[in-house]
Amino acid sequence: MRRLIVFALLLFSAAALQAQRIQIDLPPGLASKAVETVDVTLDGPLLRLAARFLDGDGDERVARDMIRQLQGIYVKSYQFDDENAYDKTILDKVRAQLGPSWKRLVLVKEHGDHTEIHADMRGENVVGLLVIAAERRELTIVNLVGPIDIEKLATLEGHFGIPKHGRRDKSND
Repeated sequence: MRRLIVFALLLFSAAALQAQRIQIDLPPGLASKAVETVDVTLDGPLLRLAARFLDGDGDERVARDMIRQLQGIYVKSYQFDDENAYDKTILDKVRAQLGPSWKRLVLVKEHGDHTEIHADMRGENVVGLLVIAAERRELTIVNLVGPIDIEKLATLEGHFGIPKHGRRDKSND
């Protein structure tokens, strides 16, 4: 009987951990179809090491302080030669990994492009973030794991493979 109770506790713990999961997996095979691939995987010690290379001034200081709290930054981005080169059901497989604590914050559909942002909410705290940007020839998934200050989140744009959106680099004009 004792073994049965221990076994049941282990199963329950494993199920609870899976339900609390905030790192998202992508189905394999996308990279082989892409002409350009970005794959950034930074967790724990690698994040702390990367934070050391950020200046102590302005946005970089804020980004450094924020990533010290994170458990992981995972970016997968694929560009394809042809439109519709990847199976759109991949998005359903990604969303299926989100548990009940995940809330969609943003959904934008425009001219065949699709962007959505989901946050893993634990009470009033954000402990995970998922950004899906699906275009006809490009798919990008950004997954942040750990406590996130939404107000400071924009400081991570342009760092660690997280693309800048909505800001044009004037130096290239």
